[in-house]
Amino acid sequence: MSKKKTKLPPGITVIVMMLYLTTNANVSGRDYLSPSALVADKQAGKLYIAQTTAKQVAVFDIASGKVTRTYSLPGKPSGLALSADRSRLYVTCTSPKGRVQVINPQTGKTYHTLPTGHTPMAPVLSSNGKILYVCNRFNNNVSVIDLASRKQITRIPVQREPVAAALGPNGRFLFVANHLPTGTANIGPIAATVSVINTETNKVVTTIELPNGTTALQGICISPDGRYAYATHILARYTVPTTQLERGWINTNALSIIDVQNKRLIDTVLLDDVDNGAANPWAVGCTSDGKYICVTHAGTDELNIIDASAMMDKIRKYHADQRNAQNRTIGQGNYGSYGSSSTPSSNIPNELSFLYGIQQRIKLCGKGPRALAIVGSNVYVAEYFTDSLTLVDINKTTGTKTTALALGSTPKMSIRRRGEMLFHDASLCFQNWHSCSSCHPGGARVDALNWDLLNDGIGNPKNTKSLLFSHRTPPAMFTGVRRNAEMAVRAGIRHILFAVRPEQEAVAIDEYLKSLRPVASPYLINGRLNASARRGRKIFSKARCASCHKGVLHTDLRQYNLGIGDGLDKDLEFDTPTLVEVWRTAPYLYDGRAVTIKEVLTKYNPDDEHGRTSNLSDKEITDLANFVLSQ
Repeated sequence: MSKKKTKLPPGITVIVMMLYLTTNANVSGRDYLSPSALVADKQAGKLYIAQTTAKQVAVFDIASGKVTRTYSLPGKPSGLALSADRSRLYVTCTSPKGRVQVINPQTGKTYHTLPTGHTPMAPVLSSNGKILYVCNRFNNNVSVIDLASRKQITRIPVQREPVAAALGPNGRFLFVANHLPTGTANIGPIAATVSVINTETNKVVTTIELPNGTTALQGICISPDGRYAYATHILARYTVPTTQLERGWINTNALSIIDVQNKRLIDTVLLDDVDNGAANPWAVGCTSDGKYICVTHAGTDELNIIDASAMMDKIRKYHADQRNAQNRTIGQGNYGSYGSSSTPSSNIPNELSFLYGIQQRIKLCGKGPRALAIVGSNVYVAEYFTDSLTLVDINKTTGTKTTALALGSTPKMSIRRRGEMLFHDASLCFQNWHSCSSCHPGGARVDALNWDLLNDGIGNPKNTKSLLFSHRTPPAMFTGVRRNAEMAVRAGIRHILFAVRPEQEAVAIDEYLKSLRPVASPYLINGRLNASARRGRKIFSKARCASCHKGVLHTDLRQYNLGIGDGLDKDLEFDTPTLVEVWRTAPYLYDGRAVTIKEVLTKYNPDDEHGRTSNLSDKEITDLANFVLSQ
């Protein structure tokens, strides 16, 4: 593969050397803990904490406020579930060949291992404790595991990247949060969804559409009375050019409320304030009495405590007023839809002050809050980047006193670790509306939306690109408007975060992005191409795809006019993207018009300018697509 030397902007080399000399650059991932999941044993007064980069589970004694034991794991833990009798702790460990470690929570001894799918997470036990449900993120399905036989009964297809799940009342329905939208990005509405699974038939009975612009769906829980499901997500305003941040012009942060019995969206409320964003809502949970809904905000390092009853009363009143107004309109002869919970007539998702006086945002002690666990009136929040917990007593929410709880001695941050923290930190952004990860969730990947950035004019939105290998494949952006990723990072801070930040922060973000490694494709079998993809490899050369997508990164680092430009982008040259991890970056082409790689090869390649594919059979197209998706 041809290589190009990239000249860094002035001063960067010196700063990198200074940071290297003053930062422990030899710190490894295992030196950090990175708490990412919690489960409480209320009877024993313990918390079990999944510590991702340390590859272990910690046992935290609530009374003493200290870690008493740690249990090593064969992989990075991503989720926890505790059996009702407290005798089994189920730990999902992420890898292409995922597994659940079933361990004795008292001793840490592994009873056995349950195979699952690609990157398992969010384990949920059935109401009788006999079945375990596991979200296989990159297989886009949910494993149903019989715990008596230790065998997988089935896998249930859902939408895109299931990352969280919650069981409804009586255990009849499982609500699954899908992280990203599916479908095209150039025609709305575009939104992530919640899949509802009937646990008796093991089939999806409905898919609940969330508001247009919903992406980075992260957490879901069921209210104690079983009436509502609450889901956290970003509500992106992708239909407008990114000219400002005020009043959530680009990104807002939301909680969607779902009617569990009728399996429909009731409405979506914004968690932001009018002039203070609440970036990157993550985990959500309810107090046992159902009085409060608690949400962690990974971008602003906060815990949001919402008065559930007051919120629902206000939503019901709003809907009643809307129905009355529409009934009056119908009486005048203008027949339209009734103002209901899931119709466009609701303006609640646009009201930044809707939760004023109903929610309280509490600043936490550490950085990067993820999971939460609620024990009585105490909320424990896991803080990924500072290897800590913050304890918040809900009974003391006025003039709140927070308590910092260390989980271990944290080593000095490497440049790379600091860059990862900054990438997820909305305090870099004007008014805290979003972080870099808001548009690049899932480890600096994609949000599946088109954005009208101002780097190439107005009125020509482009699909979000993954930042994997961005520093190795200059230029940056679809049309190469940034000479390299270093320039793009600094432009992003200035024009997307609307901030002027110290150069060393951009350097640290560079180092984090350079450290990204690809995830093995779910199309591979034991790390190897399947038979179809092996045939497709030959077709890849035959169709002349390899003439541009060459080398280990499948790019020649050049730009071409392939006849795919449309509207204001007609006749433009586009950068040859890497094909590594293309399986997780749909939709495709610069404007996200192609839902699948097959559409790229056929529907949107009529003149054979993007590879010679018109003479290929359907079977050859399938084989070629499978090869591309295996990268």
